[in-house]
Amino acid sequence: MQYLKTLLIALSILLQTSDAALVHLVDESPIQITQVTPDVILVDFGRVAYGNLRLTPPIGANQSITVHYGEAFEKGRINRKPPGTVRYAKAEATLKSTRTLVVAPAADKRNTSHPKAILTPAEWGVVLPFRWVEIEGWPGELSPDQIVRQSAFASTWDDSAAAFECSDELLNDIWELCRYSIKATTFAGVYVDGDRERIPYEADAYLNQLSHYTTDSDVQMARDTFDQLMEKPTWPTEWAPHMVFMAYADWMHTGDARWLTPRYESLKTKMLLNRKRPDGLIGSNQKQIKRDDIVDWPKGERDGYVFTPVNTVVNAFHLRVLVQMAELARAVGKPSEAADYLDRARKTHAVFQDTLFDKQSGLYRDGIDTKHSSLHANLFPLAFGLVPAAQRQHITQWLGNRGMACSVYAAQYLLEGLFENEAGTKAIELMTADNDRSWKHMFESGTTITWEAWDQKYKPNQDWNHAWGAAPANLLPRYVLGAQALQAGWKTTRIRPHTSGLSYAKGKIPTPKGPIFISWDNTNTFTLSLTLPEYIAAMVEIPAAKGSTQVYVNGERVAANRSGERWLLAEPITGTAEIRVN
Repeated sequence: MQYLKTLLIALSILLQTSDAALVHLVDESPIQITQVTPDVILVDFGRVAYGNLRLTPPIGANQSITVHYGEAFEKGRINRKPPGTVRYAKAEATLKSTRTLVVAPAADKRNTSHPKAILTPAEWGVVLPFRWVEIEGWPGELSPDQIVRQSAFASTWDDSAAAFECSDELLNDIWELCRYSIKATTFAGVYVDGDRERIPYEADAYLNQLSHYTTDSDVQMARDTFDQLMEKPTWPTEWAPHMVFMAYADWMHTGDARWLTPRYESLKTKMLLNRKRPDGLIGSNQKQIKRDDIVDWPKGERDGYVFTPVNTVVNAFHLRVLVQMAELARAVGKPSEAADYLDRARKTHAVFQDTLFDKQSGLYRDGIDTKHSSLHANLFPLAFGLVPAAQRQHITQWLGNRGMACSVYAAQYLLEGLFENEAGTKAIELMTADNDRSWKHMFESGTTITWEAWDQKYKPNQDWNHAWGAAPANLLPRYVLGAQALQAGWKTTRIRPHTSGLSYAKGKIPTPKGPIFISWDNTNTFTLSLTLPEYIAAMVEIPAAKGSTQVYVNGERVAANRSGERWLLAEPITGTAEIRVN
């Protein structure tokens, strides 16, 4: 009987993934061709993409050429000895009159031979990330119609699906860098960790999923990645709970219980319950302390975290998934399990607070048997809603003052915590900071896809094509524009803009029910223009302009309650509305 049940679940999953997100090759022309020496032609495609070249030689050509591919540029030429795993490759080819040929280097064994590596279709030939090529030995002048980059992107990708613009041009550039990073890294058909390994990892996949939802309308790639990771999981402790995060994000975005139901039972294996102590907290043995409990990556980004048998970050993840699993249990028709998860969450949170919170400093310690309080021991509880109201302001301010003492991965959660606790101005300051730990630094470096780390010196082997570095692609729509789903499938959304020192912002956020258009102005008073698709209602929370006493919708005064520095509209908004405070 159990065998039959397992078989039916597997069949259900197979049927639901039969329309897997497809990837295709797109022809892209160069933006510039330059003769840099008598024998070398430099070609610039404007941005890095995963692909290869298709060349059409001139009439009568009959010779060998050498093609160099690069992600890095130095002194007007491709950097042929780039740092770490920044890509450079070389290929030889023979031209035969006007016979079109595809030119690519040999496959990289590291990202094609590993059993977990995701392979691209064999008929494409080898693809790699590059922006520039140099061609040696080309006969005569190279014209734009003779060279094409065959770039791999999701076939469902729609460049017009999302938009963001605000009064800060640097922030606009950061948004576009991150948006394009999500597009460019769809090349494998599932979310991978960049080009070094081309392997899905749970934390990478979740961050990628969040940004994919805010930049395009596809949901299938996240689902295919989820199924891939359930079959081939990776090793870090906190990566397992990210699978619950992925399922929960799918549920909130799509409201599709049909997809969730056959996967629900398997999520129980991702809750770390096999490590639960009698007091409800999650324990760590010596192997887990030394290797599996990751906190942040690379190791140098852990802010001096002290690892102990009870790890605050690990337990924060466990508490978060208890709450999310309760909601997923209700979604699949298991109310008693939902109640059990919430009861566990309540009891364990009390122990978490009593055991790991330092009343003297007002901060969470890294774990038992240590007085050290790292950035991470506090940013994750804040982002996950675990900090009691009385301590939130202190921890929020402390985190903001500490700055970006974490990796690009943990920055997703650090900035979420700041935004959620009315510290949006500080979050934007950190994104655009004048140092080497910000997206300003990435953008000004000239990269066109986000990095795996803040800089080469923090991770010498880092990839320059890593989507987990693209957090602003989801943070800016979710917080600056302010649109987030309140009910599964966007049945109700929350519109809660953070002005964050900006005078205006506008954009387009994709949802399965259609796009949401938001535009707000914060010059004299605060005005919000909102267009919602059919079947979406919005609960609106807008900044209370100085001295404001009332709120108007389409010129009519409406009921609204003042809560802190916001006006909360009493009734939901549908359709198109202009909302103004006075």
